[in-house]
Amino acid sequence: MTEDKAQGSTVDAEDVARFDRVGEEWWDPKGKMAALHAFNPVRIGYLRDLLCRHFPQENGRPRDRRAEEPLAGLRLLDIGCGAGLLAEPLARLGAIVTAIDPAPRNIEVARAHAAKSGLSIDYRCQRVEDLSPDVSFDAVLTMEVLEHVADVPEFLSRASALVRPGGLLVAATLNRTLKSFALAIVGAEYILRWVEPGTHDWRQFITPDELTRMVRANGLSVIDRTGAVYDPLRGQWRLSHNLDINYMLAARR
Repeated sequence: MTEDKAQGSTVDAEDVARFDRVGEEWWDPKGKMAALHAFNPVRIGYLRDLLCRHFPQENGRPRDRRAEEPLAGLRLLDIGCGAGLLAEPLARLGAIVTAIDPAPRNIEVARAHAAKSGLSIDYRCQRVEDLSPDVSFDAVLTMEVLEHVADVPEFLSRASALVRPGGLLVAATLNRTLKSFALAIVGAEYILRWVEPGTHDWRQFITPDELTRMVRANGLSVIDRTGAVYDPLRGQWRLSHNLDINYMLAARR
């Protein structure tokens, strides 16, 4: 997200600069990224269970989601990784993680935190279009990224091309509904102040049907669409059949 669309990039320079300014606060669970820290457990659990179901072990046996490293051997690409809030847990689950982000400060913080945590993650300050089309991954992740890119169809085309045959593309994003405007924009940004006002543009939100059509146009088949909702009584996120605001979509090549 460092060059604008006019220069032929999928990234949005303004959004890159906003996230680059977060710096060390990426890893503060009570800082500017507190909302993402709160959401992290549900998306990690979703990805772990999805990948365990989809990819058997080398011996053909199902993966055990309760194992210490249930994702052992899987090659994952985390696009728009920020400072590694998703990449690190996936690496701890045994995955071989390549993580890219166009914001230089994000990658600096991610590398330093991974080194301190004793984790080996291939962090790169790159855009998706900078990756060679000759490389491929078991799963390509675009989590909380699509609503921030300048050219979603081009971005998805590039990301889909990096999915190996039989592999998965997984996206988490925001639906464009009146409810998402009321809760994700007005509520989360201006009333609850979960994120900095102006972080999201409701016009850039994508409906599940729109996203489904775009991934199908790139030769992938949708295998799952799951919502995520915030439970104020428990103060935590949970998976749901409700796709009105936050949702995740998985598609197979």
